[in-house]
Amino acid sequence: MTNKPFIPSCPIPFNDDDTIQLAHGGGGRLMQQLIEGIFLPAFDNGAIRTRHDGALLSPKSEALAFTTDSYVIHPLFFPGGDIGKLAVYGTVNDLAMCGARPRYLSAGFILEEGLPIKTLQAVVASMQGAALKCGIEIVTGDTKVVDRGKGDGMFINTAGIGEMVSPQTISPAQVRPGDYVLLSGDIGRHGIAVMAIREGLDFETTIESDAAPLHIPILKLLEAGVEIHCLRDLTRGGLASAVNEIAEAAGVTIALDASGIPVNEQVRGACEILGFDPLYVANEGRFIAFVPEKEAVRALEVLRADPLSQDACLIGAVKEKEKHAAPVTIKTQIGVERIVDMISGEQLPRIC
Repeated sequence: MTNKPFIPSCPIPFNDDDTIQLAHGGGGRLMQQLIEGIFLPAFDNGAIRTRHDGALLSPKSEALAFTTDSYVIHPLFFPGGDIGKLAVYGTVNDLAMCGARPRYLSAGFILEEGLPIKTLQAVVASMQGAALKCGIEIVTGDTKVVDRGKGDGMFINTAGIGEMVSPQTISPAQVRPGDYVLLSGDIGRHGIAVMAIREGLDFETTIESDAAPLHIPILKLLEAGVEIHCLRDLTRGGLASAVNEIAEAAGVTIALDASGIPVNEQVRGACEILGFDPLYVANEGRFIAFVPEKEAVRALEVLRADPLSQDACLIGAVKEKEKHAAPVTIKTQIGVERIVDMISGEQLPRIC
């Protein structure tokens, strides 16, 4: 499978200024045009070519991972990515966090009347390019059109199937006191990249989203035989929400060290301007790994050998939970320990 970017051909011609329209009594023709002119040429493979109600798959593994997610990001395009790339990478990453190799993807599109056809074409091309990069096939999908003003351009729902690679269960329930917490790189860039566009913030250099597929460094850890207890990508709610969720599920306390958590200086500055804490800002290309103390050095060596996790670092450890102890604490830069609470509400809406 090639990684060359794919730009779909268009056997049913669309003009540059064409938009999605609700065709009363003729909706079937619009759907057929979109399928024939955009989706089939882009996502062409054996499963989708059958034009059946579903895809018939032949997985190589008896154990499968299955996940689903929806993407409502605004704006649709942002520095470092777009809604299409995000939909593919986000689902691939969820499968990777289970210890699975991503194989198949479905894609459901909710399109608003008035959406430019060229915008849809750009998103679809981006999705297929991302799928090729990840070695995953988009094998089935659906499209619906809603009234103008009801869909904010485009929403995408994806579901993914992956073949289990990990010989052991990877989940919050496996986290144990004594585990070390590893972080794959700097935090906060995705959320701030999106917010900078919304707020019209100018920086010396553009802050780009960290959106990336994380299955390669995860698979390298598994291939190296590293014992992994838990993995979690740091999307909505950022690092702080992820560690709180895991601590609560495992019944432990997680102690973080702020001096070990990398934050880009421009991201830190933007957070100060906007009143955000980088610990709670969303990421789309970062994850944490919980490994036994004896595996930490080897795990870091494996992660740092991959470009997507070359800045991997140790940021904390797991402890027995004492009565009335907070699930997560952090040692600040000045040596003071404070509680890291689960965020109330969503700090940054519509960032994925």
